Amino acid sequence: MKTAKNLFQKITCFENLLRASRTARRGKRFRTETARFEYHLENELLTLQRELTEGYFQPGNYRSFQIFEPKERLISAAPYRDRVVHHAICQIIEPIFDRTFITTSYACQSGKGTHKALLKFQDYSCQFPWVLQCDIQKFFPSIDHDILLQRIRRKIGCQRTLELIEKIISNSNPQEEMEHYFPGDDLFTPYMRRRGLPIGNLTSQLFANVYLNPLDHFIKEQLHQPPYLRYMDDFAVFGHSKEQLWEICSKIKHYLASFRLKIHPKKCQVLRVREGCQFLGFRNWPTHRIPLKQKSRRYQRHLQKLCCQYNNNEISLDRIHQSIQSWVGHVRWGSSYRLRTRVLGRVRLTKGTSY
Repeated sequence: MKTAKNLFQKITCFENLLRASRTARRGKRFRTETARFEYHLENELLTLQRELTEGYFQPGNYRSFQIFEPKERLISAAPYRDRVVHHAICQIIEPIFDRTFITTSYACQSGKGTHKALLKFQDYSCQFPWVLQCDIQKFFPSIDHDILLQRIRRKIGCQRTLELIEKIISNSNPQEEMEHYFPGDDLFTPYMRRRGLPIGNLTSQLFANVYLNPLDHFIKEQLHQPPYLRYMDDFAVFGHSKEQLWEICSKIKHYLASFRLKIHPKKCQVLRVREGCQFLGFRNWPTHRIPLKQKSRRYQRHLQKLCCQYNNNEISLDRIHQSIQSWVGHVRWGSSYRLRTRVLGRVRLTKGTSY
């Protein structure tokens, strides 16, 4: 298999690091850590370049915190200078892997995203009466480092680039403990293998797609199921019969075990598409889709908090504008006129400004 070589100089060249810093600062320009780095930008980038080329770059410690909506997750934020390195790496190696991804893989790729995945889901819903929907159990904490590195080495042949990637992966902070056993394991195997990628890293998103890329090809090419799409660890297979899809599900479970993953037992189901299927924050039918009620309630609570912060002079009005515009831009992909009217009609700003 042909591998890409001579990548390290491209990653560490000043122009690539400068472009990476400009990308990393988007939406974070006014944070203290970002401003401090930007204030001495040239010196910071030259120092980073020297550390990388001389081989003594060492990733910093993650700042971890829990979020509880829609479910409990551990989010890990790398130091800003590490994020610049992550962007520099992805700018060079991402195009190499993008060529291997199937067209119906929609997560974390340029020109794709949730809305295009929703359109494809609805397109398949018009053609097939049944859908198999699955979710991989604790996907990011379950990613096996050795298996991931093997897959990366199949496309990357530059030794210094591989060493840098391995350093970033091995420096991942401890993730949730998993006690999944697979064929051939002994009692201690789950505790001896290094697993887990931090949710929040740009590199984690790319490596997650690399890790599941063989599954995409297995379903499309070996199981011969073209009506298939995936968004990160959520995927859907469409078919003409319930029995056919349960048989496909059994084969997928067996295949996933070969790279130490399991399907979530409560999130694996075969449904009639005409009854409506939840996917990426919407309930989808062949003719239309509506935002999920629980997500709408969650946003309404969030908007109320923003209004309280504004009324207490803690945030600016622009912050509320940005939040509303982002939410409206998302829910407009479904039938949501009444929902938008109801949620926005409850906005109350008591500083003499109305929305």
